[in-house]
Amino acid sequence: MGFGSSGGFTLPNGAVKSPDAAWIKRTRWEAIPPKQRKKFAPICPEFVIELRSHSDSLQILQDKMQEYIDNGTQLGWLIDRKQRQVFIYRPNTAVEVLDNPKTLNGEPLLPGFVLDLSQIW
Repeated sequence: MGFGSSGGFTLPNGAVKSPDAAWIKRTRWEAIPPKQRKKFAPICPEFVIELRSHSDSLQILQDKMQEYIDNGTQLGWLIDRKQRQVFIYRPNTAVEVLDNPKTLNGEPLLPGFVLDLSQIW
């Protein structure tokens, strides 16, 4: 299930977050009672994307991405349009930083998903 910036989630640590984009396996989403899905569902997405706007603090967004990973996210992309960098977050792995990449690949979590960054830069 894909979600845009209007989707919000209550993470296992109790934090309420609304990433710019998120993805959750349908089976996990459907296991949540429908009433709980209407607000900030009690679930941590497997995949999140945050886009840094000119007014956003990079450190605050990096902390937010780490919080997602600490709560169960398997893949996170922090896209810094200002510096044309992407920070890739995965559990138990150092953050990977890409300078001005043309695309991002969602493998192995999202087989076949490739994000073309030409429209974002």
